[in-house]
Amino acid sequence: MSGRDNGGLPPEAGAEWAGWFEYPPSRQPRLIPPIVLAYIGDAVYEVAVRQYLISKPNLKPNQLHHQATGIVSAKAQSRILAVLEPVLTDEEKDVVRQGRNAKSGTIPKNANVLEYRHATAFESLIGYLYYTQRHGRMRELIGMGIEYMEQQRHIK
Repeated sequence: MSGRDNGGLPPEAGAEWAGWFEYPPSRQPRLIPPIVLAYIGDAVYEVAVRQYLISKPNLKPNQLHHQATGIVSAKAQSRILAVLEPVLTDEEKDVVRQGRNAKSGTIPKNANVLEYRHATAFESLIGYLYYTQRHGRMRELIGMGIEYMEQQRHIK
């Protein structure tokens, strides 16, 4: 480990850092700015989507990329968040609100401001769940989002 006993988690948590790698956050997850949570949340979500796509048979790299962009785009993440909001806890809704209100300075060319803010909120939530070590809940919400997007793809 890195020498820190609980990775910036509150002492009352009493747990060792259990992230994917041995680098715990430098502070408690509630003290990490929403944009920073979105930064790690984006990466975690991208890995989840890639792992999901690779679990499907007979996909070529070009197909993997095309399908991934349909699930990880700001527009898709905004839609996923809208579907997830009714099942979020009050704590998760608070993280989403903070992520939605965070100012990042840039907006991608394929999303409007509202979609981008909602996508940032979704990524902040994923980052928060990752850093609070609520991996089961994180997987549950990501799974619901992927399932929703797959249903939408088959409806078209």
